[in-house]
Amino acid sequence: MRIDLHTHSTFSDGVLTPAELMQRAACQNVDAIALTDHDETGGLAEATQIAGELGIRLIAGVEISVSWRQHTLHVLGLGIDPDHQPLAQGLIALRAARLARAMRMGERLQEAGISEIFRDASALANGAGTIGRHHLARSLVARGCARNTAEAFRLFLAEGKPGFVAQQWASLEQAIDWIRAADGIAVLAHPERYRMPRMAFRALLEDFKHCGGEGLEICRHDRGIAFEQLRTARQFGFTPAAGSDFHAPEQSGVELGVVADIGTDAAAVWLQRASGHMPN
Repeated sequence: MRIDLHTHSTFSDGVLTPAELMQRAACQNVDAIALTDHDETGGLAEATQIAGELGIRLIAGVEISVSWRQHTLHVLGLGIDPDHQPLAQGLIALRAARLARAMRMGERLQEAGISEIFRDASALANGAGTIGRHHLARSLVARGCARNTAEAFRLFLAEGKPGFVAQQWASLEQAIDWIRAADGIAVLAHPERYRMPRMAFRALLEDFKHCGGEGLEICRHDRGIAFEQLRTARQFGFTPAAGSDFHAPEQSGVELGVVADIGTDAAAVWLQRASGHMPN
């Protein structure tokens, strides 16, 4: 059973439509997949239809932007009801904040001598529910300002760089409340990316648990980190989750269904508990 609990489509900052994403999942022999666009659930209807035709089990999901103690985090909501109003209204507010940040980042880059990047990013988004940093990064690559999106982030969009703009997102408690009220399961996404001291990270996990978080995403590309995260999941009583964080076919080292090994028991938990609500 191949299961991928973290993917993106053109409804946020992925490059494949929901239908194309499901078709690629079928080619990769993925049995169950969660579509988890950033602060957006608009792609679920299309994904549901195509997944059904292809015999793939779709888990309704979202990736929510969170601020915690001056850190930006991402929390996956799996098995959600995308029509639940508190969740839907919260996501609308986050998308508005994301758009405002992208506009300000474009202004900052223009001040640094790179003009009209927000215009290019908007054209690249092509009606997506959100315009995010990945759109800006791809626009910088297209301009020849960077060789790839990783370099674009490192040179222009990371903290301390010309295009960086800080943003206050939902609180950890808010995000988890929205997910749980929508019958979903909250998972802390890619914890290895959060640069903080060990004690601060432990405080994050304690807060996440206290607020009702239930899952921890396990690193897919480093077995040593994955082993430590699996041990941490056991200590806190979190269910391990496996996701690729797939955005694009050309994304270096990332492919649908190529995820951490969380064991058959944990995979069965997600298939049983995160069946979720499919949009009408």
